[in-house]
Amino acid sequence: METQKHLSPRAWSELLLLGLIWGASFLSIRIALDTIPVMTSVLHRTFWAMLVLWLVVLIQRQSLPNSPKIWLAFLVMGLLNNAIPFTLMAWGQLYIDTGLTAILNAATAVFGVLIAAMFFKDERLTKARLLGVGLGFLGVSIAIGIQNFSSFSLQSTAQLAIVAGTISYALAAAWARKSLSGLSPIVAAAGMLTGSTVLILPVTLMVDGIPTLALPFVTWVAIGYYAIIATAGAYLLYYRVLAMAGSGNLMLVTLVIPPVAIILGAAVRDEALEPRAFIGFAVLALGLLILNRSGSRN
Repeated sequence: METQKHLSPRAWSELLLLGLIWGASFLSIRIALDTIPVMTSVLHRTFWAMLVLWLVVLIQRQSLPNSPKIWLAFLVMGLLNNAIPFTLMAWGQLYIDTGLTAILNAATAVFGVLIAAMFFKDERLTKARLLGVGLGFLGVSIAIGIQNFSSFSLQSTAQLAIVAGTISYALAAAWARKSLSGLSPIVAAAGMLTGSTVLILPVTLMVDGIPTLALPFVTWVAIGYYAIIATAGAYLLYYRVLAMAGSGNLMLVTLVIPPVAIILGAAVRDEALEPRAFIGFAVLALGLLILNRSGSRN
């Protein structure tokens, strides 16, 4: 298990910047969905981000993997880390507020701990981690609303879709550790986005038809933000922060994202979350802090 690194002022500033970028991505996705269908929005996200990252790989003259096994791993990674969660979360955002989507997205870290414990011997569930996971699940349940688990309205189904997306993210993290360790992070991210684009393109053509480029300016701004800045650019920043702060401290970014999304959703789209969403986030945040502290002692 990695020993948690010290957070320098530079690491803190870049971690906060990453949280701001990802927090604003929820709003930009929702703005794009006013004009384009779900699958088309996801295709834009993976395609343009893929081009940007391959350009970075070429500029840095990094070597490309030539093993079919690695490219198959990229395909699986693209499915788990992009195609499934991007689609579920974009669809979910049609029916629930931006801020609530970001709150539920924070459950990724909780599921990540559980799934890592299932597949890796060095990721055991200590008492502290079990407490953190338990609080995480309680926080998510409060944010969704316990009563919504017994009904299947579009809103409750959308919330469960977001949670399902976080499980897919957690599975992707385990898959990356198993299959992509040792690769350049930039090459791995570009390969993953290539795999997801290959999977998403035919589905988009079948469901939405050929995407049009005749879109309003605001839609292109939203697409440019969530594809180029919040996906390609955020991956580059993510690996910088990971190198400086370590994976344990990087978990703290999940505490920055929801407040940013909530503020932007309220300011731009007049969204107002129910009190239970804030209570749920507070409980979830406490669970994440306990998980972060437990990781620092391993």
